[in-house]
Amino acid sequence: MARIHLSEHFTYKKLLRFVLSSILMMIFTSIYSVVDGLFVSNFVGTTAFAAVNLIYPLTMMMSSVGFMLGTGGTAIIGKTLGEERREDASHYFTMLMAAVVVFGVVLAAVGILFLRPVSVLLGAEGQLLADCISYGRVVLVALPFFMLQVAFQELFVVAEKAKLGLAVTVLSGVANMVLDALFVAGFHWGLLGAAFATAISEVVGAVIPLVYFARPNDSLLRFTKELHFYPKVLGKACANGSSEMVSNLASSLVSLLYNYQLMRLLGENGVAAYGVIMYVGFIFAAVNLGYAMGSAPIISFQYGAENHDELKNLYRKSLTLMAAGGLGMFLIAKLVARPLALIFVSYDPVLLELTIHAFHIIAFAFLLNGLNTFASAFFTALNNGAVSAVLSFLRTFVFEIAGILGLPLLFAVDGLWAAMAVAECVSFLVSLYFFLSRRRQYRYG
Repeated sequence: MARIHLSEHFTYKKLLRFVLSSILMMIFTSIYSVVDGLFVSNFVGTTAFAAVNLIYPLTMMMSSVGFMLGTGGTAIIGKTLGEERREDASHYFTMLMAAVVVFGVVLAAVGILFLRPVSVLLGAEGQLLADCISYGRVVLVALPFFMLQVAFQELFVVAEKAKLGLAVTVLSGVANMVLDALFVAGFHWGLLGAAFATAISEVVGAVIPLVYFARPNDSLLRFTKELHFYPKVLGKACANGSSEMVSNLASSLVSLLYNYQLMRLLGENGVAAYGVIMYVGFIFAAVNLGYAMGSAPIISFQYGAENHDELKNLYRKSLTLMAAGGLGMFLIAKLVARPLALIFVSYDPVLLELTIHAFHIIAFAFLLNGLNTFASAFFTALNNGAVSAVLSFLRTFVFEIAGILGLPLLFAVDGLWAAMAVAECVSFLVSLYFFLSRRRQYRYG
């Protein structure tokens, strides 16, 4: 099949073909925690399963810098390529990947240092606390590799090598599944087996791209022999990608707050139920984020090339696809609530019914998640990190956290399950405001 270039006109078919690799990449990345949870829940037990769900948001919070540099760097590199400055793009790419490594090592050390007090703060004690620490230490050691992997996922797209990025992600995801089966189900290493499986698969997902871009290749990017420091480019990448970092930080903080509230209201069962629901949430969010990642380099390129007609075309088609996708995800979530719960928690009837009930409420959040995700990514791609950051900040740090803390006071546990959907509804109104108010400035509507 012919390679699609960033400079082309995109029909629905061509746009979906181009973003498909990014969507699949994000889905396989989200599978890490799903596979760990599946094996841990069925072969180790509810307490270990709760530990995985308590620690996972912490590791995602730490890795948000990788998302920031990957997303913000993609916007800069895409615009630079659109301006036909390919050598500069490779220099920026090299510096940004070096920055990811430095940040990754520092954050891993900080995470390991504060792992115990954070786990205690979330309500873990006894065996649950011990499981959080043993699982968290192993996963945090691999944090620099995971940060590289998520940054490369976005940069593969702007390098016009999305299919290669997908192949690397699939290989990493398959490694995680096979090693989980081997270490947890086969060798009976318990929770540590799941942690080692995740860590090794993340190393695989980072090392292969490092080798590829270090060697001569036919992509639009490569590692340069000399490492130059561009403080303005790094600052711009951080500013552009700040919305994605805010979004990931906030999503992780939201998960931590959910777990805290659930431990307080329902105990380990509440955390386990939320974990099951979020596995579908991770996959749906991965589809939306994958589309945003895949379309962002095209938008950045066309913005740099001042092709306003194609920018308008991408904007309209993307909104249509995100709206249709949201409706589809809502219907799927309603249909799979019971079957999914049975896969993970069929051994506990009370936990099973709790999970199904919560799932039917949270499903409403999937209706607008894609549109809100695209709104933030769209303005990042236009190199407007400020608007993107406002959208992400309000949606998560303000609206969702307010719902988590406030709605249970009015509606008890059901209010907690509804917090996500309420936040998405209010966020959509803000996204709509910025879409309409900035359409003349960027000439996309």
